[in-house]
Amino acid sequence: MTGAPGRRGEREGPGFEPETLLKADLFGRVERGHSSDRDRRHALVRRDTRAAPWWSRWLARRLASREAKALRHLEDLASTPPLVSWRRGVLLRGWIAGEPMQLARPRDSAYFHQAFRLLRQLHRRGVCHNDLAKEPNWLVRPDGRPALVDFQLARVFRRRGPWFRLLAREDLRHLLKHKRTYLPERLTPREAAILARPSWPARLWRRSGKPVYLFVTRRLLGWADREGAGDRGGRPPAGGRG
Repeated sequence: MTGAPGRRGEREGPGFEPETLLKADLFGRVERGHSSDRDRRHALVRRDTRAAPWWSRWLARRLASREAKALRHLEDLASTPPLVSWRRGVLLRGWIAGEPMQLARPRDSAYFHQAFRLLRQLHRRGVCHNDLAKEPNWLVRPDGRPALVDFQLARVFRRRGPWFRLLAREDLRHLLKHKRTYLPERLTPREAAILARPSWPARLWRRSGKPVYLFVTRRLLGWADREGAGDRGGRPPAGGRG
């Protein structure tokens, strides 16, 4: 392995030495660490679906497979994690240094301008993230630029049909909701109009699916997504790169 960790799809990745547990739930374990190559150590994140209970392991692998597929389609973007390997239920990707949005609280219009550009780059490659309402999935990097993580719900489209356009619009609407939170005075009339007209799946989810989801995940299962949360820190492990 030479240079920065590459995006090698199904090929065998480097050895991994864990340092910090970011998340453990019904879909396995997500750990931050570094490659075991002592000469060229890189900060990495490992999503291990083998740690999931037997009855949810199939779904955990399905979600990790979706993440791997999306990251392969975004291999030339510096603001998305590089895929190192996806093999035998274990996804290994690069670590991106930065603070989650809810801690960094970006109030610079340049951040949101660059975030819009990043979304356009995703959509040009046929990728919709589908989980951008969660602030921990938006990072503010040390230089102030945005980055995106957690592509488990992402979808890759071959054609930009009606369903793609609907999901791409929802990606944009969720970003605009964050802009309304942190920089409301810079919302344009067009952006305000988009916010005022959520799609029919979004309205249906808000009225029926979301309350059930929150009750099950927060009350019954006690889920807390820490991959981009406060314990993430703004720096990668020693010797790594963001």
